[in-house]
Amino acid sequence: MTGETTDTIDAFHRGAFHVVQPKGRGHRSGMDAMLLAALVADDRPVRVADLGAGAGAAGLAVASRLADAQVVLFERSVEMADYARRSILLPDNAHVAGRVSVVEADVTLTARARNDAGLSDESFHHVIMNPPFNDAGDRRTPDALKAEAHAMTDGLFESWIRTAGAIMIPGGQLSLIARPQSIAEIVAACGRRFGGIEITAIHPRPGENAVRILVTGIKGSRARLSLRAALIMHEEGSHKFSPLVDDFNNGRAAYMRL
Repeated sequence: MTGETTDTIDAFHRGAFHVVQPKGRGHRSGMDAMLLAALVADDRPVRVADLGAGAGAAGLAVASRLADAQVVLFERSVEMADYARRSILLPDNAHVAGRVSVVEADVTLTARARNDAGLSDESFHHVIMNPPFNDAGDRRTPDALKAEAHAMTDGLFESWIRTAGAIMIPGGQLSLIARPQSIAEIVAACGRRFGGIEITAIHPRPGENAVRILVTGIKGSRARLSLRAALIMHEEGSHKFSPLVDDFNNGRAAYMRL
């Protein structure tokens, strides 16, 4: 008897790279990961850390679009880190495999423990993150793998952004995606670590409330916070992506900082 398939191999950026993901459980990457990856725009040879990388979709998207980027996928879950390794080893990802690696590590570690886990001080130009941002009581699920990836814990943004600040070179860029309800926590966590914060609200359609925010910040900057023009996901009355979002989703454009 043939066992039921427990994984899928999903194409992103119109087949430019593929990701192995759990089927029917755990976190499955989609548009959030592609929007996050689009925040990284850098033509230099750079090192990029993807914190809480899951199966690696966002980090692989960066590597796929930026030929000189070296990407490290940091993931605490042993199972999801294995999915990320399997993703890198897919034949369709051979063109990026040499520039992407996986490290099993808890991004909330501090001081020497953080460095010993591979989260080395001042070693990355960019840090991206799509942390668990749902309130623990919002979407209860018996799927422990999904709960770990989705449910926010107390002080999450403070601990994750603290790590981002520690492992990033001065002048490096933090990029993250979260829910609008977390704006205050994110700005507070950035504190004196990051300035020049730019926030973009993401709306499903014209006239609808924002469901996500994109945030970038520069380590050590003292520039003031700014709110960018809203990003509209779909055309009115349609599930079709707006042209700009379609470009981000398919790796044809980066969401450049002002």
